[in-house]
Amino acid sequence: MTVLAKRIIPCLDVKDGRVVKGVNFVNLRDAGDPVELAALYDQEGADELVFLDISASNEGRATMIEVVKQTAGEIAIPFTVGGGISQVDDMKRILRAGADKIGINTAAVLNPDLISDGARRFGSQCIVVAVDAKYNEIWGEWEVYTHGGRKPTGIRALAWVKDAESRGAGEILLTSMDADGTKDGFDLPLTKAVSSTIGIPVIASGGAGKTSDFYDVFTEGQADAALAATIFHYKEIAIPDLKQGLKLKGVEIR
Repeated sequence: MTVLAKRIIPCLDVKDGRVVKGVNFVNLRDAGDPVELAALYDQEGADELVFLDISASNEGRATMIEVVKQTAGEIAIPFTVGGGISQVDDMKRILRAGADKIGINTAAVLNPDLISDGARRFGSQCIVVAVDAKYNEIWGEWEVYTHGGRKPTGIRALAWVKDAESRGAGEILLTSMDADGTKDGFDLPLTKAVSSTIGIPVIASGGAGKTSDFYDVFTEGQADAALAATIFHYKEIAIPDLKQGLKLKGVEIR
């Protein structure tokens, strides 16, 4: 069995053509130009990039296509684009603009056939199902939220990731709403529960603050990739240093 190298993925939350970052999905502040940041992360050795259009109104969508095109011209690493993608035609437009993968979240929950339609049309490797999950005290389990973390769905996260996998999702981008932006570490119980429930790669997101957080999510959390935003945008951790630190701890890194 080959051990797949773990991936480090910066995330660019794009609103009105600028990168922003918040804590627990609120209090957004400006973090720069997406095309410039993408080029920088490519040079620094990021394995992939994720772009999330968080103002995915019609106006936001047009902006995003432009940003995707410009970014694709600047980088050589794979990148995933999500936000406001609700039909196969949207996927086609984004892929044509230069994205390698499509991230779907709310639209997939509202219309799970979108996963299978996209996978049939473009291949499973193109379809990343993003899941925003929050611990539900009453259930003693995690609940899926939609609409940028604003709407509880009553859907159990573990059942949903299984369903997404069976419909043809190629990867799960798992964000812990409890940990998002806190820099207190990834949500290890959530990440491990999802990783051991499905056979497709899991990208852990939410809570990265230091190198040891990445180590923990790869080992204890069993994640295949780790995504972060704040610590990279504000230069708290440089990607080369992070990768070096992980290699020294014996983590297989690209």
